[in-house]
Order: sequence, then structure tokens, then C-alpha cells
Amino acid sequence: MTMDTPARVFTPGAGSFPPVLAGRRREESVFLSCLADLAGGHAPPHDVVLTGPRGNGKTTLLNWFEGVCRAKGGVDVVRLTPSRAGTGKELVEALSPAAGFRKLLPAKWSVAGIGEAEWSTASPSARLLTERLIARCRARALAVLLDEAHTLDLRVGQLLLNVSQKVRANAPFLLVLAGTPGLPGHLGAMDATFWNRLGKGHLGVGRLDADASREALEKPLEKHGLRIDRDALDTVVEESQGYPYFIQLWGEALWDRRRKSGADRLASPDVDAARPEVVGSVTDYYEDRFRELDRSGLPAVARQVGARFQSAPTLTYEELKAAVADGLAGQPDRGSVFDGLTKLEHLGFVWRPPGQPPPPRYEPGIPSLMGYVLEHHAPPPAGGRADGGPPGSGRGRGA
Repeated sequence: MTMDTPARVFTPGAGSFPPVLAGRRREESVFLSCLADLAGGHAPPHDVVLTGPRGNGKTTLLNWFEGVCRAKGGVDVVRLTPSRAGTGKELVEALSPAAGFRKLLPAKWSVAGIGEAEWSTASPSARLLTERLIARCRARALAVLLDEAHTLDLRVGQLLLNVSQKVRANAPFLLVLAGTPGLPGHLGAMDATFWNRLGKGHLGVGRLDADASREALEKPLEKHGLRIDRDALDTVVEESQGYPYFIQLWGEALWDRRRKSGADRLASPDVDAARPEVVGSVTDYYEDRFRELDRSGLPAVARQVGARFQSAPTLTYEELKAAVADGLAGQPDRGSVFDGLTKLEHLGFVWRPPGQPPPPRYEPGIPSLMGYVLEHHAPPPAGGRADGGPPGSGRGRGA
């Protein structure tokens, strides 16, 4: 191992940019087409909505697109989160701060003194915001990237969506929203129907196929002179289940093996040695996701849906609705079946990839999570665990 061997190659973590952005060519193509329109002084024919379960790389794609925009030049980027745009006034200041754009604005514009009650989509304030954004975008094209959009305040979201549509009709402007599978339902609650007409702009960001998973693991290793045997690579691809976060966990564990051994080739024994570290990290990740579900008041629903997913890799909408209904049985205070399904989607426990032919089918949001919930959080039978194992037996493989 040489002195210039980096301490870290892979990047498991929220929004961290991976060493290789594999398997996202369709998403890249859509973004690059939008960027070409903006750079040419035109609004793209559609906005972009990214939906998918946690850990699949939505934030990574936003980071990539922001970097491409800045490298291209001629296009401004504003990066937002719901916490930064919690009110109408905060949204205005984030999109077009008065100090930077005063010379472009109507003389009557003032942020000061505007009350929250005035921020309806039909208010004079909203019309002025539209004028302000049009003036900004005519001077320089603008892309607004909003992550975690499924948590955006409904009134602020309605204002943003309505104003953005008017701006796009008059100036080079692009709005990109990213969120969990519950985002379309959240947009629907804002009375925003434009996302149903996105066409190519509605992108489902899910797990990688086997070839992309191999690329995401193999290319960074090869770049640093480390080869991995095909059977070892295939084992890692299978156990990561194409989930980008798990792929990065595996890559980190394998790279640690290389740093400790100094070897220039990884084989199956190295995968076996790295597995406990990965399993521990995956199990912690599952436990964190279960706590999210527990806080939502739906652990019984997760167990019921988990049992159904164990026997079928996908469920139709009606099958999933029945599973949620069974999970809510005996819990009238937990809300309706629709509410339960919406919460499961909102948290990314289940999702329906866009663009599927009918009938709509749902898939597990995070691989093996439902199995983990079923095994570790189902009421155990007398004298043993829910899976029939002895009390207190160790963790499952998880990944």
C-alpha cells in the first residue's frame, strides 16, 4: 500500500457524493436536457420531481445537478429545504433577496410589513413575487432545487408551485422537487396537479440493477489499483440488493480490508471478513427507520405489510390497502386505511415507481426492512422469537 492511498474512497452517508454515480443515465439525461433549455434562455417543457425511498440517491442527484449548473455558467442555483422556507416571507427572501435584486424590481415591492395572511396564491404579494422572479430569471436563468419536499408547509408549497408555473411561462426557470414516495400525495394536498403532467420530468429513484451495482463498487476500487474477484463482487452485489446506501457501506468495509492488509486483490474471504461490519451498520439503519415508523403510530401496520412482502415481492394497490387495513384492525384511533398507506409511503417503507403500466404495483421501499420489522418487532410466541429462533439469538444478516 502506497503512501498516497486515501483513507476513504466510498461515502456512506446522507447526500454524500459517491465515487461513481452509476445507473442514473436516464436521470442525468433529463437534467442535462433541462439545463440546455435554461442555458439557451428558455424554460424547460416541464419541472422535475424526484421520488423514491431514502438511501437511493435523490440528494446525490441534486448535488450532481447543482455542480453541473455551476460549471456550465449562466444559470443560477438556489438550494432550499423546508426549514429554510418555512414561511412565505422566508421563501421570498431565499428566491430573490431584495439586496441583490432591488434594481430589477417594481418600485412598490417591499418585504417588510407583509403578514402571513397575505400569502395566498391570489394575493397582491404573490403577484409581486411572480413579477420579481420573472425579472430575476430574465436577467439570468434560475434553477430552484428543493430537497425533502414531502415535508414542505402546505401553504408555502402552494405559493411556490403556483408562482413557479407562472414564472416558467415567461422566463427561463426550473423547479426541482425531491422527496420520499409520499411526495405526490403531499403535492396533491396543495391542490397542485402539475406533477401529473410532468411526463419525463417525474423520475423514480430506486435501487440499481446488477450491472450498475457492480460499476459502483468495481470502478472506484480499480481506480486505486485494487481488483476484486468476480465471485466476491457478485456476492456483494447480491447482498447489497442494489440499494445505493448499502453499496457504499460494502465499499467502505472492503476498502478498510485493503488498508489493513495492503493487498491488491479482494476475494471471497475478504467479503466474509467485512460482512459483520456491514451487517452491524445495516441493522442500526433498520432500527432507526423502525423508530420513524413507531413515532408515526403504525408499527402494527409495518408488521402486517412486512408479512405480506415476505410472501410476494410486489403488491398491487388493492393488496397493499388490504394489508394496511389488517394492520389497522383493532386500532380505530390510528386513522383510516388511506391515512395508513399514506404514512407508509411518506416514510418510504413502501413505494410505487412511476411509469409502471397498470395495475399499479408497490414495492418495498428499503430492501429487507420489512423482514427486519417482522422478525424483530412482531410479538414473539411464548418461549421464543417470532421467527422461531431461540430467545436472545443474534442479529440476522440484515443486508
